[in-house]
Amino acid sequence: MAERDRVYGVTELAAEFDLTPQALRFYEEKGLLAPQRAGGRRVFTYRDRARLKLILKFRRVGFSLEQIAEYLAHYRSGRPSAGQYRDGLRKIRARLTELERMQSEIAEVIVELKAMEGDAERRLAACLPDACLPDEDPKQTVPTQKRNEPGVKRCCAE
Repeated sequence: MAERDRVYGVTELAAEFDLTPQALRFYEEKGLLAPQRAGGRRVFTYRDRARLKLILKFRRVGFSLEQIAEYLAHYRSGRPSAGQYRDGLRKIRARLTELERMQSEIAEVIVELKAMEGDAERRLAACLPDACLPDEDPKQTVPTQKRNEPGVKRCCAE
């Protein structure tokens, strides 16, 4: 039997993609997959398998089910169309823009958190007597210049 003529049972297809049968049912309910019936059981064709691969690829990179459905509305196995590619390209570019914005925001937050971490470490060092920081080697002591750093007040006692 040719690969294109093969059919897959629910359990078999779910296992191949490390999904549950319920996940396949969910994609069916959303109209993304439409398995055939054979003897009362649902079977998936080569085309359904290809659609599932696309669905999972788009989900992995953050597309919504609605966006995936719009893209799949253009999809014809074996006969790609210019409209399908234009739609996909528009969605990909929009997602890239969104992720690049998020990446920039994350980078800014990381810089801020590192500054806060350094400040907290300096303040902690100013609070500690000539002892070690709790999770450091007891043989190493807090340097005097950190404890007496200008602008850092000795602020606490334990």
